[in-house]
Amino acid sequence: MSNHLGEGRASLPSVAIIGGGVVGLGLAWRLAQRGCRVDLFERDRLGGGASHAAAGMLAAGVESEPSETALHGLAAHSQTLWPEFAAELETASRMHVELRREGTLRLALTRDDAEQLRFSAEFQRGLGVQLDWLSPAEARRREPALGTQLAGAVFSPNDHQVDNRLVVQALARACRGAGVGLHEEEPVLAVHSRDGLARGVVLEDGRHEADVVVIAAGAWSGAIEGLEAPMRPPVRPVKGQMLALRMDKGEPLLRHVVWTPQVYLVPRRDGRLLVGATVEERGFDNDLTAGGVLALLDGAWRAVPAVEDLPIQEMWVGHRPGCRDDAPVLGESGLPGLLLATGHHRNGVLLTPVTAELMAALIVEGRADERLAPFALARFAGGLAAAGAS
Repeated sequence: MSNHLGEGRASLPSVAIIGGGVVGLGLAWRLAQRGCRVDLFERDRLGGGASHAAAGMLAAGVESEPSETALHGLAAHSQTLWPEFAAELETASRMHVELRREGTLRLALTRDDAEQLRFSAEFQRGLGVQLDWLSPAEARRREPALGTQLAGAVFSPNDHQVDNRLVVQALARACRGAGVGLHEEEPVLAVHSRDGLARGVVLEDGRHEADVVVIAAGAWSGAIEGLEAPMRPPVRPVKGQMLALRMDKGEPLLRHVVWTPQVYLVPRRDGRLLVGATVEERGFDNDLTAGGVLALLDGAWRAVPAVEDLPIQEMWVGHRPGCRDDAPVLGESGLPGLLLATGHHRNGVLLTPVTAELMAALIVEGRADERLAPFALARFAGGLAAAGAS
């Protein structure tokens, strides 16, 4: 380790975490369990950003792409951690987070879709992902509401889902129970440094001292002041529009997570059917647009025509924290005592357990797990100032 984490300290470090989404909350909980004094500062309300807007898919398999081999390894490991993580979280919070294990269907609606799906499935199987090719008839046996325009599907039995909004609530309860100081609507203005070390954070009403500072502020991570450009995480907001339809809870239209060529559909036990999500380079624009909503509804209708009869329950906009390679920034920043856990893009919920595990070990033990190496800030050396800064 090049910094002072875990070195020459008789007691466990105090930690200030900037950002109250699932990543920040998950790390805070793990650190408090290990005996650290932890304070978490959230600019708005806990989990009010990407963690609230997400769909909660744990899709390390069907989302894997050829340019993301290292990310797949991290995501697949985190996926294996989720059942135990969820069980422990439910015990600590005394509430359910709705981890569902029906698996995921990915559909092909045309012959061209089917060729692309076979290509993707072959690559994913090469990574060790378990996938089963289904004929249109086999896919409809699993999900009878699928339309007649269907050229095939793959079934991924290990790609599941969790209710991300319940996870936020459960993590907040678990953090409070473990003694974490949760500070909502308390924005961090800057990282405070002295003598070449991060020493805490600057708030509107003064400073908060800490041995270690972690930036986990999602799409806003690049806007934290007090850092030289090479230490600033190159994270930008990637806008996504989503909506929720209302199904009959007793006879839901879908039971599996379903990916179509245009959208994904995520059924919840409370009767919601999430439809997402657009991918737009629009900065922090919060507007729902006619074109965005039309694209979501059209993509859902083409695969599941019966959605046209479902009421719209909710529509919203979120901002994924994206880096140029769509992978997170984890580990050291270049300023001793300042660490980064941000840029998770579409995988924040999925990567919460592994991020918390690896970053807690780094902070408490001064041990950088080799799995962090591909996600170091140093991979952007000489490149970007934060696109999210404004």
